[in-house]
Amino acid sequence: MDLTHILDRLSEPTVLLLGGLLVGVLFGALAQQSRFCLRAAALEFSRRRPADRLPIWLLAFSSALIATQLLARFGEIDTGETRQLASPQSLSGALIGGLMFGAGMVMARGCASRLLVLSATGNLRALLSGLVFAVVAQASLYGSLKPMRDWLSNLWTTVDTGGNNLSYFLGMTDSAIFLFGSLWFLAGLAFAWRNRSSIWQTAAAIGAGLTVPLALWFTTSMTRQAFDPVPVDGVTFTGPSADMLMRFLSSPFEGIDFNTGLVPGVFLGSFLAAFLTRQLLLQGFESGPSMARYLTGAALMGFGGMLAGGCAVGAGITGASIFAVTAWLTLIGIWMSAVVTDHVFSQLSVFSRMGPAHASFD
Repeated sequence: MDLTHILDRLSEPTVLLLGGLLVGVLFGALAQQSRFCLRAAALEFSRRRPADRLPIWLLAFSSALIATQLLARFGEIDTGETRQLASPQSLSGALIGGLMFGAGMVMARGCASRLLVLSATGNLRALLSGLVFAVVAQASLYGSLKPMRDWLSNLWTTVDTGGNNLSYFLGMTDSAIFLFGSLWFLAGLAFAWRNRSSIWQTAAAIGAGLTVPLALWFTTSMTRQAFDPVPVDGVTFTGPSADMLMRFLSSPFEGIDFNTGLVPGVFLGSFLAAFLTRQLLLQGFESGPSMARYLTGAALMGFGGMLAGGCAVGAGITGASIFAVTAWLTLIGIWMSAVVTDHVFSQLSVFSRMGPAHASFD
């Protein structure tokens, strides 16, 4: 991607901001239309009632993985330059954080990206939960929770294992990687056909997944053409949500980068998609106990996502697409914890008094 002409006319921070905004708008609109949600997919799996959410997640995940690996194979991106592979990462943080994030995701009725998408459509539960998520993430990054995060992170790192590249450890060839991604993609199509998912919803899920390699492609191009260093990054929400919170509390124009435009872009894209399809709907909490559960779940996601170094999208799709060991540990932890948490909530009668949120996949 030749950005020379654009960089001649606009500053590098402005181009990064616009790139993040564009990727965010695309992800927000496509995620809203496809109803992309890892929590809902995990609940369908946990309850053995596959419907439309599991294939949507599989299609987004596999599309991101295949396209990312294709771009890497043709030299359009260098996955080794990404944060997950270029610097030491925490294995203990990935596993513990993933477990915390998965439990919080079920309690808050959506992962970080889903809360952001829903808040743009008028869901006040998601808006408040997303704010709590961002506050706790910021406290985990720089505030009172940082010592605990650092301690847990240092228990076991990739320095102890000699790297973070899963495909290298497994000896996977390019053909094996593409076969792996293709099998999941075909499984997603088969489930979508079985459950009669609409063509538009299926296409939107694939499109949402493709925003991840688009982000990697854009930031790689900026790295190669910009004067100042630019980190190669995909789509993630834990760190950017915490940063966006601080921009509201301080100068919003300091340190502008790709992630600066990502979060507002997702909000804008989701709002526009819901507005054009008449899906805007003001919603609140059903009861006090349900509110407590949502906010507790959001807090668990905020700390867990920062501890793991990524959320359900940042680790579960972006990190998994480049085969980072820590991302796969996080993803496995999220799935396991979500299934167990849903099972516990189903068994304990005390949770039945917290309103109908638990029973719904939205």
